Amino acid sequence: MSQSHQQPALSKCPGCEEPPVAGDLFCGACGYDLSAVPARPDDRPTMAITVPPDAPAAETVRWPIAEETDSSDVPAPVVRPADVPGTDSGGRPLTGPDTPDAESGRGAASPSGPVRTGGPDSAAARVRHDDRADPGGAEASGDFALAAPDPRAPEHAAALAAAPAPGAKVCVACRSGRVDADGYCENCGHAQPRERDHMEQELDAVAAVSDRGLRHHRNEDSFAVSSTALPDGSPAVVAIVCDGVSSASRPDEASAAAASAANEALLESLPRGAHPQQAMHEAIVAASEAVNALAQEPAGAREHDAHRHQNAPACTLVGAIMAGGLLIVGWVGDSRVYWVPEDRTQPTARLTEDDSWAAQMVAAGLMNEAEAYADERAHAITGWLGADAYELEPHTAAFKPDRPGLVVVCTDGLWNYAESAEEMAAAVPADAQRQPLHAARALVGHALDGGGHDNVTVALLPFAVRPQGAGSACDTV
Repeated sequence: MSQSHQQPALSKCPGCEEPPVAGDLFCGACGYDLSAVPARPDDRPTMAITVPPDAPAAETVRWPIAEETDSSDVPAPVVRPADVPGTDSGGRPLTGPDTPDAESGRGAASPSGPVRTGGPDSAAARVRHDDRADPGGAEASGDFALAAPDPRAPEHAAALAAAPAPGAKVCVACRSGRVDADGYCENCGHAQPRERDHMEQELDAVAAVSDRGLRHHRNEDSFAVSSTALPDGSPAVVAIVCDGVSSASRPDEASAAAASAANEALLESLPRGAHPQQAMHEAIVAASEAVNALAQEPAGAREHDAHRHQNAPACTLVGAIMAGGLLIVGWVGDSRVYWVPEDRTQPTARLTEDDSWAAQMVAAGLMNEAEAYADERAHAITGWLGADAYELEPHTAAFKPDRPGLVVVCTDGLWNYAESAEEMAAAVPADAQRQPLHAARALVGHALDGGGHDNVTVALLPFAVRPQGAGSACDTV
């Protein structure tokens, strides 16, 4: 998970746009006074894909109505517009930050509850601190900073102009130099990553990229992307992104197990006709069981991680399904989904709501966003997958966009450098709909250029609206 050293309230220094170090009162690059924290953008945690219903008709969203049961006779949740659009997997409307849900307790957090620090005596706690809340930084976490040459420097200008031969391996740092037989870039000298350190995958309708970043000694993120067919033959596209909790043991194994289990569960349930939102809920439960199983393995399996606290393996999860004109999202933790319309003049949105200390404080009305995110506890997560999780509460929501756009599924290693929906949209390349893999690489590069304090993973799903009259069995959903 993230070990970001930047202040939660400031993603960039207002003076030089460099990410500030947590706890600093002045920017280390330009000396700008950081003590006066500016107000955060008014970005709703979860908001409608288009404008509110009282706007002109051309801007409204056509919301789907779910059938009473799916093909397995499991009651399917009804999807309807609300302050926070969609419903959770139990059929309850998702509530906004100012509307506490008395039944589920969402939006009604109490600041007096115990804080999970990851120690062995904190079994009853409800909050888990990740390494990024630790001002000790890289030294305290066992990670180290990697000094990569800047490929934009003048000495590399000639090498940048020379394109590598067709089929030659290209450096992941400067994206231009050829890689020699020893695994080093001939342009910038960057050592090429191990297989897990940098992963890329592209299918017809989805692409994903994961990178170790510049500070961690390994990649603790993982992803799974796939496609299948619904019973009527129409396609369904899946993207799952998981972020290992750094303060737990074996976070890399936890994220890999969760991503694989969730993906396999969806590839089993969607073709048999399960309602996509119910399928997402079941997939998160399957991922949780896979992570829990890691805690039951013999102690010898943890010998290589002896420097970590002996917490149960843990990770966050976020996923998206495109099927039958619907967009289904599901999550536990603080990884996110963003909606970026193809027409950038239209509204962008963040479709998920963080399971974090700061989000709980804002939802409970105990702090405003500027205050909550300036606190050192801001990024402590309150929901995760793992045997020591207080309670598993998968969140799901369903949307039916009425226009083409891009679905961005990412870990905090990316959104730390593009937090609001508008900032994320600005970072997404204009041709992302046509070249999702290229766009995913560019977004990872955006995080690395910003400092690369964390592992970075992003999956992009171009969403195309079907022409009127192109029906399928899912039109009744």
